[in-house]
Amino acid sequence: MRHRTHGSGRFDPSQLAACGPDCVFEEGVRIFHPENVELGRNVYLGHDTILKGYHEGRMVIGDESWIGQGCFFHSAGGLRIGAHVGVGPAVKIITSAHREAGRELAVLDSPIDFAPVEVGDGADLGVGSIVLPGVRIGRGAIVGAGAVVAEDVPDYAVVAGIPARVLRMR
Repeated sequence: MRHRTHGSGRFDPSQLAACGPDCVFEEGVRIFHPENVELGRNVYLGHDTILKGYHEGRMVIGDESWIGQGCFFHSAGGLRIGAHVGVGPAVKIITSAHREAGRELAVLDSPIDFAPVEVGDGADLGVGSIVLPGVRIGRGAIVGAGAVVAEDVPDYAVVAGIPARVLRMR
C-alpha cells in the first residue's frame, strides 16, 4: 500500500457543513473533511484539537459543547456529540478499527470495521478518556479521567477504569 497525505487540516469555518454562531476555534485546531463536520452554536474547540472528518460518515457537535485542548475525534463511522457536553483535554473518540484477519496479513492491511459513537446531551468525558467504536454514552453520564469506554454507558451513570465500569448512578 502506498501512503499519501491527508492534507494539513487547515480550514475556514465557511467550509464546514454547518457552523453555528459564536463558535471558538483556538490556535492549532485542525479539521479534516470539514464538509462532513457540523458544529452547533457556541461550541468551543480547544488548542491543538483534531477533528478528523472522513469522506464518509458525519461528525456533529451540539450546541454549547466544550471540547478541551489536544482532543482527537475520528468520525469515519459517524460521531454525534450532544448539546452541553464537556470533553476534557486529550480525549480520544474513535469510530473505526482494524479487524483481526489472521497472521498472514499485517494488521495495518486488515479490513476496517466502522461503528458510530454517540455522546448524549449533558454528558462529561474526563481528561484522557478514550471512547471506542460503536459506543453510546448516555445523557448526563460522567466518564472518569483515563477511562477506556468499550461498552455503552447508561444515562446518568458514572463510569471509570480500564475497561470502564459503572461505579454509581447520578
